[in-house]
Amino acid sequence: MSSSVAPCALFERVSQSFARQGMMRHLEARLLRVESGCVEVALAYGDKVSQQQGGFHGGAMGTLADIAGGYAGLTVAPQGMEVTTVEYKINFLRSFQNGELRATGRVVKAGQRIIVTSAQVVHVGADGKESVCAVMQQTLVPVPQTY
Repeated sequence: MSSSVAPCALFERVSQSFARQGMMRHLEARLLRVESGCVEVALAYGDKVSQQQGGFHGGAMGTLADIAGGYAGLTVAPQGMEVTTVEYKINFLRSFQNGELRATGRVVKAGQRIIVTSAQVVHVGADGKESVCAVMQQTLVPVPQTY
């Protein structure tokens, strides 16, 4: 499975699907970059994504990693197909407040039946300092697009 789609068309494909994600709208996540086999998304700190001690919630970090990896997988899936997550494993390395999270998903292996991706979640502080806060590995399955 490989993508020979033009960069603008690839961004449009991912962007249209991303816009359909109620969770992404609710969390106000942003699509930053789309390349074949690589997608980056961002999530600003706020009440919607915090946990009881004031840091980014692990669920928000996991969601962002899942989305980045999933859309990286979509960039190599055939036209007319979507991808769905079968499983992912995430390690939370550090907790942060304020700033924003940026997750970069990358395709590790694109097969016809499964696509394996990884994602790294980085915290970007107000001072611009970047710190890795989570890493994820994910298995996706291509499914027919239903919309």
